[in-house]
Amino acid sequence: VNPAGEAVVSSEQKVYDVVLKQAALLKRQLRTLDRPDMDMPRNGLKEAYDRCGEICEEYAKTFYLGTMLMTEERRRAIWAIYVWCRRTDELVDGPNANYITPTALDRWEKRLEDLFTGRPYDMLDAALSDTISRFPIDIQPFRDMIEGMRSDLRKTRYNNFDELYMYCYYVAGTVGLMSVPVMGIATESKATTESVYSAALALGIANQLTNILRDVGEDARRGRIYLPQDELAQAGLSDEDIFKGVVTNRWRNFMKRQIKRARMFFEEAERGVTELSQASRWPVWASLLLYRQILDEIEANDYNNFTKRAYVGKGKKLLALPVAYGKSLL
Repeated sequence: VNPAGEAVVSSEQKVYDVVLKQAALLKRQLRTLDRPDMDMPRNGLKEAYDRCGEICEEYAKTFYLGTMLMTEERRRAIWAIYVWCRRTDELVDGPNANYITPTALDRWEKRLEDLFTGRPYDMLDAALSDTISRFPIDIQPFRDMIEGMRSDLRKTRYNNFDELYMYCYYVAGTVGLMSVPVMGIATESKATTESVYSAALALGIANQLTNILRDVGEDARRGRIYLPQDELAQAGLSDEDIFKGVVTNRWRNFMKRQIKRARMFFEEAERGVTELSQASRWPVWASLLLYRQILDEIEANDYNNFTKRAYVGKGKKLLALPVAYGKSLL
């Protein structure tokens, strides 16, 4: 309850309400069969999906490799979702980001709505439009991701983790909610649908928190600080310390707490990966293991994420793939 006597709902509760909605949709296996057929020949759709696969292979090689174990229909659908998310992200982080306005994002959302009603604008839209006609996918996570892009246009500071959690949900947790209906839940799983969605959400949150911790210096050079302001203050740090970019014991202690939180989300995500259809687990395990290793690299750099970019080398990536594959079989 806030000082005005109004009930305050936490970001986690708001997001969990979305999780419940997505889980209910999957359990009912709803398909929007009333969508009009797209005016696109079948060979045109094949070309659209193939192009999505090429983009996924170019920008997410490890993940793309993992998708090759999935059934053709699931593989193509994941490619289509990946490409839409990438295009959305590039609106505010791509080469034309300086020209993007709230109005442009409004137009992108209108385009999304048309896509969901079978009226794609281009080849890549057509692939996603076909995907959502085949799987019980809801528009809400897609809208929420666009909201995350709006947040990037107007917000450069986050007062507390509650605010940062909502941002992480918008830009990354949504991907998990989009993907679960395509990945599928193992027929032998005894887990609730809600718990699988929650784990997928946790993986997105963990990945985004890892991105934030890896990119502190890069974001600071753009005038952005994606760290909870109240926790910085409690650690005796300020925005000025971030902009100076000097590793101190205060910074190391602050980073240790942030890394511990990210790992907690990865641990929650692990419990859900095992519940996915076996053919869908490898790319998710690979993503989880590789992203979590970025946190190890930050530690190895003595928490210098101001001038050093933590990354997982090619050798470690190659070693992680068979481990991920082994876990996918368990």
